[in-house]
Amino acid sequence: MTSALTLPNGSKVASSDSAEAPTGSQPLPFELDHLLALRVPGLIATRRHIHSHPELSGEEFETAALIARELSLAGLNPRLLPKGNGVICDVNGRPDGPVVALRADIDALPLIDIKDVPYRSTKDGVCHACGHDVHTTVLLGVGMLLAQLADLGELDGRVRLIFQPAEEILPCGSLEVIEAGGLDDVVQIFALHCDPNQPVGKIGLRVGPITAAADNVTVKLTGPGGHTARPYLTVDLVDALGRLVTEVPALVARRVPANSGLLLVFGQASAGTRNNVIPSEASASGTLRVMDRDTWAQAPKIVAQVVRDVIAPTGATVDLEYLRGRPPVCNDAKAIQVLTAATVAALGPDGVAETPQSMGGEDFSWYLEHVPGALARLGVGRAGPNVDLHRASFDIDERAIPFGVRLMVQTALRALAATR
Repeated sequence: MTSALTLPNGSKVASSDSAEAPTGSQPLPFELDHLLALRVPGLIATRRHIHSHPELSGEEFETAALIARELSLAGLNPRLLPKGNGVICDVNGRPDGPVVALRADIDALPLIDIKDVPYRSTKDGVCHACGHDVHTTVLLGVGMLLAQLADLGELDGRVRLIFQPAEEILPCGSLEVIEAGGLDDVVQIFALHCDPNQPVGKIGLRVGPITAAADNVTVKLTGPGGHTARPYLTVDLVDALGRLVTEVPALVARRVPANSGLLLVFGQASAGTRNNVIPSEASASGTLRVMDRDTWAQAPKIVAQVVRDVIAPTGATVDLEYLRGRPPVCNDAKAIQVLTAATVAALGPDGVAETPQSMGGEDFSWYLEHVPGALARLGVGRAGPNVDLHRASFDIDERAIPFGVRLMVQTALRALAATR
């Protein structure tokens, strides 16, 4: 069967396919730099093809099939996740060595791609606006190079490549990977995420929390309804809703340490259809984000109590749905040491950059609940406005792809050496 994501024969890419090693970097072992240079045009073609054929969270079947084919061509033995929309593949080196995992997420977002480029999305309302196509391509390149080292008997252990679905939704795809044995025997795990605010050649690193926990909060209010002329005879749900969205976030923040970085923001609120009718239903939904792991554990109880305390005087009935999302990504200090050394080796000393904390959520955090590891920011910045993540105009400087490959190869080799 021919897949929609079968790579076109003879794909050509522009001159952005340079794989020159940055000044001050160290060569990859066994002439892998030369192999990478040969692979770069194909990797960029792969990225563009995936970009033009995005798949939503949970529906990444064709993307997973492409990944499995490319890994098989490299002489590896990939296996699909039980649902068929993700891939796990071990690069087997010395059997007595440790197991280190590298993860890439593969899903796209429900956005319209507004870019005027040849690789613009061909699927209406679906777009790779978070760089997961880049993450996937980088990890494919890593697999190809590590397979060569394994064939030469020069890989000091096993490197597990995890191509994960459903990072953008709840429940998280990382939980599917873990349930499928993706972390079995793993001693450390690493991942990259595109950062359009960092220039190409820079890797953002940080010890401790780098992304926030992210949960969904939905509150539904009900009452008998009535006439706006006689609010005293009913429950004024519009008033109750106003108190909910204005008072609750501030009061919740007052119940936790100020340095926990808690942020509760309602992004949707609705009530009523007519100017002279007090509605019988109202609702608001939003996200709670927090950097501190302990505060995240207490958050559902705190939110529930504050919501009920605020709404109680109004007389409205409260139905609260608190949906656990993902904990914060807390980078392990030893894992960051590995990434730092790998960055210096791959990109030179100038490649290391400190990165700020982000209130965005990342389900890589679930892996870190089981094994130590770290997430790094891959500089993909390009000139121009509206290049932020989750924007329909998002795109990257493709020179970042071989830099990402170099970094993750160096990371895997150093992690294996450090954990032997």
